[in-house]
Amino acid sequence: MLKRKIIFTLFIIVVFRALANIPVPGVDIDSIRSFLAGSNVFGLLNLFSGGGFSNFSLVTLGLGPYINASIIMQIFTVVLPKLEELSKEGEFGRERINQYTKLLSVPIAAIQAYGMYFLFFKQQVIKPLAPIDLVVFILTLTAGSVLLTWLGDLLTEKGLGNGISMLIFVGIVESLPASMSQFYLLLNPETALRSLVFLAMAIVVVLGVVMVNEAVRNIPVEYGRRDTHAKVGSSAITSSLPIKVNQAGVIPIIFAVSVVLLPNLLASPLASVANPTIANIGNFLLYNFTPTSFAYNAFYFALVVGFTYFYTSFQFDPAKIADDIKKRGGFIPGIRPGKNTTDHLRVIINRITLGGALFLGSIAVLPNLLGGYFGLGNMAVGGTGLLIVVSVVLETVRQVKSIKATKSYESFLN
Repeated sequence: MLKRKIIFTLFIIVVFRALANIPVPGVDIDSIRSFLAGSNVFGLLNLFSGGGFSNFSLVTLGLGPYINASIIMQIFTVVLPKLEELSKEGEFGRERINQYTKLLSVPIAAIQAYGMYFLFFKQQVIKPLAPIDLVVFILTLTAGSVLLTWLGDLLTEKGLGNGISMLIFVGIVESLPASMSQFYLLLNPETALRSLVFLAMAIVVVLGVVMVNEAVRNIPVEYGRRDTHAKVGSSAITSSLPIKVNQAGVIPIIFAVSVVLLPNLLASPLASVANPTIANIGNFLLYNFTPTSFAYNAFYFALVVGFTYFYTSFQFDPAKIADDIKKRGGFIPGIRPGKNTTDHLRVIINRITLGGALFLGSIAVLPNLLGGYFGLGNMAVGGTGLLIVVSVVLETVRQVKSIKATKSYESFLN
């Protein structure tokens, strides 16, 4: 079973990398690469398309449309009663919402494809396309995004780890050799000491990410023993309810990046509009919302914290957990079953989520703020990529151990 999963994962990765190197017809790749050179914003887009953006390949849009559709659907799940009821119907409800998300990602991908054409056309990177060529351009990018989402679903179902996170992980690892060579070229006697300090900080950050991802708060739970012959002193079984500090994993980072890039993408088109008011807004975003600015990093930090709380609320339902404990005849020592248990769990999850959210937000923006000081340029991709890489590796290792443990247990039974 594990062997098949590994082989299938490698196969999907090979297909993904092949798609990322097939260019979209009718565009000048060299002009696009020249425009994207040194752009940290488009570097993040390239990161989430697995290198497809720099090649302007079939998967240029990457998983962005699906991620944006997921954010919209989760907001609608809170706002619309019918979707909220559907989300409570277990596996069937989740599958139906996932189908709606995929359908919504198609028009979003088409809109983003046209927006990309409009952006490059305004920047005189690509020539104006005839109507039929423009339709082919939009359909090609939309189909590539849908195909990549499908590959991610296949990887989740038959491979290792979360498919969406794994594909992003592959894109980060693919750019690792180029990042290391760039880091080496920046080394000189003046920056050598700072570079060593930076590497030491990177190691500390990796250790911190591992600790936060693995950190668990164990809540004691007692269950009444049903054995009527048991002694008085052993009439209860003490267990524990583990609550992870980072319930949301790497998803808040992925969501935050997909949103924080919007002001940068809108800046140039807005600045070129004839209306003075709109043009001033575009110029403000263009010059004051860069990856090294305070506004950008404050917005990014707030998004990470907000999405961490938002996603955790879907992952952990205190009322449902409290109800399950009550149905099994259990209780938290010193806390009454029912509403009191729900309130107690809600207080705990809010406190530990705050610590995890602040940590994730700090790690996400710290490289942006310190990159200039260390003389290593902007490290936005490095900070975001580091969080994703470590989280995906931990999740994959955990799944491999789980599969091996299940296989050993089945062999023991047989």
